[in-house]
Order: sequence, then C-alpha cells, then structure tokens
Amino acid sequence: MTRVRLADVAKAAGVSPATVSLVLNDAESRISDETKERVRRVADEVGYSPNPIARSLRTRVTGTIGLVSDRIATTPFAGRMLAGAQEVARENGRLVILVDTDGHPEIESEAISTLVNHRVDGMVYASMYHQIIPAPAGLPAGTVFLDCRPEGGGYPAVVPDDYAGGRAATQELVDAGHRRIAYIDDGDDDRPIAAQLRLEGYVDVLTEAGIEPDPALHVFAVTAAAGGQRAIAELMSLPEDQRPTAVFAFNDRIAAGVVMWAHRHGIRIPEDLSVVGYDDQQLVAAELDPPLTTVSLPHAAMGRWAMEVALGLRAADTDSPHLMDCPIVRRASVAPPAHLGSARDPRVTD
Repeated sequence: MTRVRLADVAKAAGVSPATVSLVLNDAESRISDETKERVRRVADEVGYSPNPIARSLRTRVTGTIGLVSDRIATTPFAGRMLAGAQEVARENGRLVILVDTDGHPEIESEAISTLVNHRVDGMVYASMYHQIIPAPAGLPAGTVFLDCRPEGGGYPAVVPDDYAGGRAATQELVDAGHRRIAYIDDGDDDRPIAAQLRLEGYVDVLTEAGIEPDPALHVFAVTAAAGGQRAIAELMSLPEDQRPTAVFAFNDRIAAGVVMWAHRHGIRIPEDLSVVGYDDQQLVAAELDPPLTTVSLPHAAMGRWAMEVALGLRAADTDSPHLMDCPIVRRASVAPPAHLGSARDPRVTD
C-alpha cells in the first residue's frame, strides 16, 4: 500500500502542508477551530498516520520503553512482572521493547547498547529474583531496577520486602502453636539476599516468641522439589523429640518436595506437619494436596511500580530500594501441632 503523506492531507483539506503539520502536532498557532477540525477529519478519512521516525527525531520521544531481563520472560511466575509493566506502558501510550538475555553478559551488553541507540524513552532492568547485582555498563541515568538492587545504589529500584515476608511466614506457624519450626534455606551456590532476609525474619520472630532458634532446624536445599525431599528427610532423621512440627520453606518448589515426601512416608499435612512456602507460584502452591499456605511475591505490583517510575509518573529514591509488601496467602497446609489438636486453621475458608 502507498503511504499517505502529509502533502496528500494538505491537498485534500485545501490547506498548506505547514498548516497540516501545525494542526496534527497540536502546535500553538492562529489557525481557526473550523480549519483544525477539517484537517483532522480529512487525515482520518485518508488514513494518514505520522512517520514515527521523523516524529521522534523532532520531538526526541520515541514512545518506547526498553526492558532488559535475565530470564523473566521464560519464567511463568516472574512473568507477572512483565505483565504489570506492560499494563502501565499501554495505559500511557507506550510500547515495551523486551530483551531477555537468559543471563548472558554479552547479549545483555548488546541489548542495552541497541536500546540506547534506538533512543528509548526509558529503561527498566529486571531480574528473576531479588538479588544485589553490579549495575551493567551502558545503562542510561534513571534506569529502574526491578526485583533487584544495584551495588552502591544510584538508581531507583523496587524489591519484595523479604525480611517482612520471612517474619509473616514464621509468625503464621508460631500463631498456630508451633515451637519446633524448621527453615529450609536456599542452598544454591549463588544464594541471593532474599534468602538471608527471610532467614533473619524467621530468627527474629522465633526470638520474640521466646523460642531459641535451633541450628539443627536450619537446613539448606537446592531450590527444587528434590531439594525439599532431601531436606525434610534430614530433618525427620533427628531424634523424635527434636523433629520439627512445622516447616517454612524458602520457596514453593522446596515446599512441594516436603509435601511429596510426607505423603510417601505416611505423614499427614497439616495434621502431623504444617508447611508454609514462599512465592505463591502459579501451578504449584494452589495445586498441591492440600493447597499450600504461602507468602505471595508481588510481581505484578512491582512491574507496575517500575514502569511508573520509568515514565516519570512516580518519584523514587535512588539511595535505597522501595520495599513491596509480601502478604500471606492462607490455604490448608497449616494447623496446630498434634499435641494441641489437629483442627484446621479457622482463618481458612473453603
């Protein structure tokens, strides 16, 4: 199809190309309202749309936001961050250009350079999980960090409040009457700050409740169901009076492994063992038997916050990250310990 030019609109409307340009760009002028209305009507009738490249050169606005991530586009639960960011961009007439690097530094460097050269209006740098990272070279000033924080600060960032989340998970079990509460920690080599913050929340709640944290109940696991199975087997090999009556798992996949192992060994969830996960992963937490009580990561809300900052709709501190609340999602995997009775948590409804 032949592109409709500005000159074509001018000819059809009976005005000069300069007049069409002034009208369609909402520039200050002495053009009458009648002429403006005629020009806009004709532009619609002939199907005219401005050349985006020419407009960006003139206005220095491209209508695009770059989003570089390590692998959130290929991770179902973290993908909610992308959905939240895109929603805000769409509401404000912007297009998100996503580059998923799969964690490769060379691809990341090339992606950042390309987006900067294409003069995106803003940039968001996203990580699959809460961690501290060196700021990649070449990022423009004002880049927003999503689900990660740059070493030394200097950029706006939004992350989950994992310390408060660890407290909430542990408090849920303390409130149910448990005192022998295990924490199955992230045992991967690149253990993120999220794991340490959740551990600190766990320890502080136990201490405040008058419960001495037991090192034997703090174990590590690879962050998968297999890791959870090995960890709970280790915990249940302790002498009977030292075994946990409840488990707080670093993530839902570890918690799923705990539940699977318990089913195989005749341990009832939650009557014999209560379990709380973390993340509220789609197709995991709610699908377990019983459905898993967990802590929800606010991925969509964080994505929205980051895009609002990138678009200048929200102010942000560059010295410390914005902490986003991680609420408890109560399902059916928590009950009082057996010696107190096995009634279900009265706060949970079917």
